[in-house]
Order: sequence, then C-alpha cells, then structure tokens
Amino acid sequence: MRRSSSRFSLIRALLASLLGLAAAALLTTTSAAQNRLGAPPANAERPPIAGQINLRGTVGVPQGSLQDNIGGVGGGAHLYLGGWIRQSPVLAGVDIGILNYGRTSDNVPFSRTVGPRIPVDVTTTNNVLETHLSVRLQPRRGRLRPFIEGLVGFKYLFTRTSLSEEDLGDNVDAGDNIASSTNFDDFAFSGGAGAGLDVRVYQPDDPAKRVQGVGLHLGVQYLLGQEAEYLAEGALTDDNDNGELDRSELDVRRSRTTLLQPQFGVTIQLAGDEE
Repeated sequence: MRRSSSRFSLIRALLASLLGLAAAALLTTTSAAQNRLGAPPANAERPPIAGQINLRGTVGVPQGSLQDNIGGVGGGAHLYLGGWIRQSPVLAGVDIGILNYGRTSDNVPFSRTVGPRIPVDVTTTNNVLETHLSVRLQPRRGRLRPFIEGLVGFKYLFTRTSLSEEDLGDNVDAGDNIASSTNFDDFAFSGGAGAGLDVRVYQPDDPAKRVQGVGLHLGVQYLLGQEAEYLAEGALTDDNDNGELDRSELDVRRSRTTLLQPQFGVTIQLAGDEE
C-alpha cells in the first residue's frame, strides 16, 4: 500500500507542476500582450493556418504492474506533425516519441586477451519507442488554443547495449560506438487520449512568412498498452559463461504497458495556401 500511495502522490505532483506551468505561461502571455511580438497590426491580412509542428519533453509515469516492475519514471521527447482537414477544426497527424526508463554503464576491459590495457565503456539502455496516429480537435487561431485528441498505434520496448571508447586510434573518433546490439525487444498495441493547451507567445508582423505563430505547449497523454515483455534496468551478465545472453539469464518482466505522460514544449504553426 505504501508503494501505491507514493505512486499516486508522484502523479499528483506532476499534474500540479503541469498546472503551475500553464498558469505561469498564461501570466507571461498576458504581460506580453502589449509587446510588438505578441500584438501584430490588427489589419494584417493573415493566410490560413494549414498545419503545425510540436516538439516537447515528456515524463513517462508507468501505471499498474508496469510501475511495480520497473519503478520510477522515464523521460524523453516527442514530435508531432499534423494538418487541419479542410476548413474543420480537426487535425490529423502522427505523434512519435522515445522514452528512456533505465540506463547502466560499466568500464570494462576491451577483451580477455588485452586485459585492462584498453578499457571501454559498455552502456545498456531501456527504452520505449512510441508511434501513434492522432486525431485532434483544436482551433487554428487564438492566443489560447485548447485541444483534445485520440491516439492509436504501438509501443516498441527494447533494451540495447553499446560499446564505446574515447580513443582507440586514428581510425575511431572520440565517443564513437564501436559496436551495439539489441538484447531484448517486444511490441505492444497502444491507444488512448490526450488534452492540453497551446499558448501563443509570438506572431510575426509579416503575414507572408511561412511560420505564423509560436506557442508554449502544455499537455498530458494517457496511453493504454497491451501486455508485452521487457527488461528492467540493470546490468546484463553472462552467468553461465557461454559467451551468449540466454533468456534464462535475463530478468524478463511482463505486464500491460500503460503510461501517463505529462508534456511541455513548443508548437510552431505553419501557413498554407490562400483560401
């Protein structure tokens, strides 16, 4: 019960932070109403808004058994590309994101033959790639543009290990990966809903510009996910010393893959052809 209480407290804290950011954005925008950047001439002939690009940072809060299996929260980034359907307030688009929920790094000898004379960094990351089609209801214009959306797609959960070294000679640049491998992966169908607010902070004086608005984005998504298998954060070890990672040596977890995702970012509105 203590873990459940802690989890819900974390979710409440994240949502409270999101509301706080929204309030701060509204205050900032109101102050900037007198500014030239935020108040272009009223008689400017504006082209129609055809679509928008949204880039945002994301906090991934696992739900239910997923939280029990991996603990903590993940972090990453999302990109949204969408366009309005004819003259309606409906946008159709694609939402792609990557979340990391675990990372371990070790400094080990390059091989048993050379021993510790050439150390290398071995890094293992646990990740979720999200790809969803989105249908969003949102006005094209206005300083404050709330939205709701529905999403359907999939999650790709994978654990990947890479080998890198600062200096292995003239043929290898510093920081380059020497080798990498996907240790474990699985797919899960996914779908859910989202809501949020775009707050315009900039609109150009020139109506001929392709970019017709820049805004702060505040939102949250709740994405249900079917059951999938994945690895929790931790080092991968060859316990039986056979040179391979057998399934029996992997800490494979299985659960539904539902995530609550508070988000904060930037939205860019793009002009289309004249109506």
